[in-house]
Amino acid sequence: MGDPAGIGPEICVKAVSSQEVLDTCEPIIIGNGDIILKTASALGSSANFTDDDLSAVRTIDVGPILTDIQVSIDAAETGKASAVYIETAVDLWRRGEVDAIATAPISKKALSMAGYAFPGHTEFLAHLTNTDRVGMSFFGGNLRVVLLSTHLALIDAIKKVTAENLSELIGFSDRELSKLLGRKPKLAVAGLNPHASEGGMFGSEETTQIGPAVKTCQASGIHVSGPYSPDTIFLRCHRGEFDAVIALYHDQATIPVKAFSFGSAVNVTLGLPLIRTSVDHGTAFDIAGKGVADASSMIAAIKLAAELVRIKQR
Repeated sequence: MGDPAGIGPEICVKAVSSQEVLDTCEPIIIGNGDIILKTASALGSSANFTDDDLSAVRTIDVGPILTDIQVSIDAAETGKASAVYIETAVDLWRRGEVDAIATAPISKKALSMAGYAFPGHTEFLAHLTNTDRVGMSFFGGNLRVVLLSTHLALIDAIKKVTAENLSELIGFSDRELSKLLGRKPKLAVAGLNPHASEGGMFGSEETTQIGPAVKTCQASGIHVSGPYSPDTIFLRCHRGEFDAVIALYHDQATIPVKAFSFGSAVNVTLGLPLIRTSVDHGTAFDIAGKGVADASSMIAAIKLAAELVRIKQR
């Protein structure tokens, strides 16, 4: 359910009552039952929502009792609640009671206030599943993007563009996307500089770091090519020429994803032993509790999780 003080409860209620979700899987909301019911009741008056819309949905009521929650405010109790939801989800997966997890947004600040030293879901899930290597990716229709670095200053992100780092990421992406897609993926690597340096005119990283990494991975049997001009490669992937693009820093990945699929893109964590998808936005404290949150990304995250489960089962 994500952070109870954010839009998580609202988008979960809207998503699991959506017919397109109910046609795809059996959704289970993990969160505070009273907040779910209160949210559904509020939506009833503002969005033509009825109790029947939740009648087929199971809710697992966990977390601390939140009797006086302040919407849009970070607090230790809401951080603790969101942590318990995550721990419960992983426990259910271990017991075979759920096939995948789709997460609503949490507050990093509230999680820290509750005493959890994790910057977000990804690191928390890696800890709970004893996973050493995880990676961030975004799925937006045909466009799939894997990130070399995430939340770093650009000047620091550029320092991460080395042949060693790229070779490891390409191999990791090939292995993990093969599991999710059920086939060997065709990968493209974006360049760092304008026009992928235009043969060395605008930088040397394509020649000294990116190109050698691509050749090393090709020699090991990975279907990868590049570096490609970063201003066109994402469109080419979106059109189906490649299965995924290796992006070299955060905004290089997220700008095209959000331009093509804003509101419906999905964050997929690579490397975990379980399938985990997530919305591509935050807690949106500015609109929490107002009944106006868009559940499109939550719906997309649930549907993609179900699709990946079916691929895995096949």
